[in-house]
Amino acid sequence: MGGVLTVEDFETRWTSADPAPRGSGSVRLICVRLGDGIHETPERADVTVDDGLVGDRWAQGKRDLDAQITLMNVRVTELIGGPLDLPGDNFQVDLDLSEEALPVGTKLRLGKALLEVSPAPHTGCKTFRERFGLDALKWVNDNRDRRLRGMNCRVLEGGAVAVSDPIVVVEN
Repeated sequence: MGGVLTVEDFETRWTSADPAPRGSGSVRLICVRLGDGIHETPERADVTVDDGLVGDRWAQGKRDLDAQITLMNVRVTELIGGPLDLPGDNFQVDLDLSEEALPVGTKLRLGKALLEVSPAPHTGCKTFRERFGLDALKWVNDNRDRRLRGMNCRVLEGGAVAVSDPIVVVEN
C-alpha cells in the first residue's frame, strides 16, 4: 500500500469495491459533535425535530434545517482512512447515498427517526482537507452526484437511533 493515495487511487479502489446497498442498509456509527474535532460516539442517541441529533453542536449554531443531520457512506470513510468519527458526520451508514439512489425529498427511516434528503449539498472543506488530504478532498468534491462526502437531511419525526439500526428508504 504505502504512500499517499491520489484521486486516481481513490477512484480505482471505489469502483473495484462492492457497492453499498440500495434501499436499505444499517447505521454503523453515531457521531455527536461537541466542538472542533471533539466527538462522542454513543451506541444510541436521540434525534428530534427541534435539535437534530441531541447534544450535537448543530443546535448551538445557525440551525439550518437543510443541514440538520449529516450522513456519510461508511465505505467512503473506510477508504479515505482514519477513525469513522473523523469526518464529523452524525451518522456513518452502509447505504448508497448517491443522487440516483436517493433524490432530494427522499424519506428515510433511520432507527425510529424519519429524515428527508435536503437539497443542500454537503461538500468537503478546509477541515476535511486537513484530516484526509487534498486528493481525498478533490475526489469527494468532484463526484457530487455520488455524494461521496455525504449528504444533508432534515428531521421530519424524532426518535431513537442505535448503532446497527436499519436505515430504510420509505418514500422515494
